[in-house]
Amino acid sequence: MSRVSRVPRRALLAGALAMPSVVQAQSQAFPNKPISLIVPFPPGGTTDISMRALAEAASKQLGQPIIIDNKPGAANTLGAAQVARARPDGYTLTQFPASAIRVQLLQNLAYDTLRDFTPVACIVGYPFVVAAKKGRFPGGWRGFIEEARAQRGKLTFGSTGANGTPHVYMAQLMQREGLELEHVPFRGDADGSQAMIGGHIDVMACSTSVQGLVEGGQAEFLCCWTPQRLRRFPEVPTLIDLGYDQTVTTPFGVMAPAGLPPAVTRALHDAFAAATRDPSFIEMRDRYDMLPEYRNSEDYAKLLRDMVAQETALIQRLGLRAN
Repeated sequence: MSRVSRVPRRALLAGALAMPSVVQAQSQAFPNKPISLIVPFPPGGTTDISMRALAEAASKQLGQPIIIDNKPGAANTLGAAQVARARPDGYTLTQFPASAIRVQLLQNLAYDTLRDFTPVACIVGYPFVVAAKKGRFPGGWRGFIEEARAQRGKLTFGSTGANGTPHVYMAQLMQREGLELEHVPFRGDADGSQAMIGGHIDVMACSTSVQGLVEGGQAEFLCCWTPQRLRRFPEVPTLIDLGYDQTVTTPFGVMAPAGLPPAVTRALHDAFAAATRDPSFIEMRDRYDMLPEYRNSEDYAKLLRDMVAQETALIQRLGLRAN
C-alpha cells in the first residue's frame, strides 16, 4: 500500500514566497556561463560577420563569451523556431531577420513574432544590392532590364532563399518592369555569388558581403537599395536614382524567448547597445555600408508590430505563396 507524504501547509507557503527571490537571484547572477547566439545564415556573409563583431563587443560587457551558432536553411527561420521553444533564461538568443516574419506568416510556422519572443535590441539594417559578373551587362542596370525584356523568361537571378527579402523585393522590381526572371535560391551570398561569377545565373540580389568580388574586378553592383549611395561605392545608383522611388533596408535585431526576466532583458540590452558603439563594430558596419538602426527593447517591439503589418500587406500585394 503506497503512502502519500504530506508537506505542512506552512512549508508550502514559505516555498512559494521564496520563489520570486530565487528568480531574482538568478537574474542578478546573469550571466554566469556562455551565451548562444543563433545566426540563421551561413558563415562568411554580411549577417554572420556583423553578428560576430557584435557578439565579441557585447561579450566584453557581459563578462561571458557569446558563441555564434550558424543555422542556415528553412528560409532563415531556424533561429526563431529554436529560440521560441527555448528556456527564457537569456542563454539562447537569435538574430531575427525580416524573412522570419514573412515566412511565418506564409507557412503558419510554430512560432508567432509578437507572442513568442522578448525583443532585446534592434541593431542595424541591411544594405541590399543587385550584382552581376563584371562586364555581363555593359549598360548597367538599364542594360540588364533591356536584355531581360528582349529575352523574356530566360534570365535568372539568385538570392539567399525563397521569400527572403532579396527574393521578394527583386521580384517586386521585376513586376514593376512587367518582367519575369527565374529565381534560383542559394544557402548564402557566397554560394550565389560564385554561381554568378561562373555564369550559372545572370544576377544576384544580395547583401554587400560580395564586395570583395567587386573590389577584385570579378563583379560589379548594378544598383543598391539604400536611401543614399554606398559610401564605398558612390558610383552605384540607388533605386531612387533609377526612378523607382523605393528603398529597402530591413532592420534586424536580437531576440530572446518570451517570458525573459526584466533584469536579464536589461542586462542583454545594455550589453548589445554598448556593442553598437564599440569602435570594432562601427568599423565593421561602415566596411559593409550597413545602416545604424539601433532601437531599445520597447522601440524594437513597436518596430516588430509595424513590420508584421507591413509584411502582411506585402504578401497580399505580391500574392506570395509558401515554398
